[in-house]
Amino acid sequence: MFEIVFLGTSASAPSVHRGLAAQAVIAGEHRFLIDCGEGTQRQILRSGIGFKKLNRILLTHGHLDHILGLGGLVSTFARWENVDEIEIYGGKATLDRVQALLYGVVLDYERLEVKIHLVDLKPGRIFSGKDFTVDTFPVTHRGPGNFGFLFQEKTRRPFLNDQAEAFGVPIGPERAELVKGKSITLADGRVITPSMVLGEEIRGVKYVHVGDTARTDNLCEVVQDADVLVIEATFLDEDADTAKAFGHITAGQAARLALENGVKSLLLTHVSRRYRERDVIDEARRIFPQTHVARDLDHYVIRRDRPVERWVAMAGDRDSDDVQSAE
Repeated sequence: MFEIVFLGTSASAPSVHRGLAAQAVIAGEHRFLIDCGEGTQRQILRSGIGFKKLNRILLTHGHLDHILGLGGLVSTFARWENVDEIEIYGGKATLDRVQALLYGVVLDYERLEVKIHLVDLKPGRIFSGKDFTVDTFPVTHRGPGNFGFLFQEKTRRPFLNDQAEAFGVPIGPERAELVKGKSITLADGRVITPSMVLGEEIRGVKYVHVGDTARTDNLCEVVQDADVLVIEATFLDEDADTAKAFGHITAGQAARLALENGVKSLLLTHVSRRYRERDVIDEARRIFPQTHVARDLDHYVIRRDRPVERWVAMAGDRDSDDVQSAE
């Protein structure tokens, strides 16, 4: 199971109802912050999730609407949260901007005692926990070093209690060994192998996060059969040429990507002030009905073979604010 808390869902500039890009991903005891737009630390407080263990930060790219909140967040971590180390993952171009922001302004001026680890992303695995992994993959946007993130629960084989009882496997460490994939020998000399008491493999939850992107054709393989895809919807199809010029996609393109690749649920974010929310969701749902447009402080839960659940939603309908250019 994964949880996603949307801290900021606006494109390029904040609106009355939407802050700049940031999402918290909760996976058991682990937490990740994806992007950190201006105002993210206040949104963390408003969300109620707190700062604990939120010092592993994954950056999709280096545009200011995705990184400018790092200065304030790092300062808060160091001054108020007793965080000694922070890991920031991003492409080289992204980390260059982050280093200029943090070391040229925040850390140098404030003399904060906090260790920053800047991790240059390459495609592949960046985290492996007991129950899940995180991989990164390249994304096409403006400039180099843009990445998306794949959160994948590990495949498991359920333990069949009825089978175990039929074979006389006692409750205790013997069963734990079988779950680990090891054979055991019973008191009467019989050898019980894992295949005798474990069911068929069950794939874990697959969650794919894409930030700003100019294309979808190169994302098909990674999003295939995802339980949830989070992706931008900065423009509508009527403005597809403008979207292409700015290195973005439309809500319709995101929906077609989900439809054609077996995605279960689509969560759209990075919404432009130029559109009403209802127009964004209408365009996407005409193509892919299992679409939601995320709002700030929405809290979604992803479970295997179940519709995505929204725990918390801001009240009220959302109309667009003033027309705003896209970064």
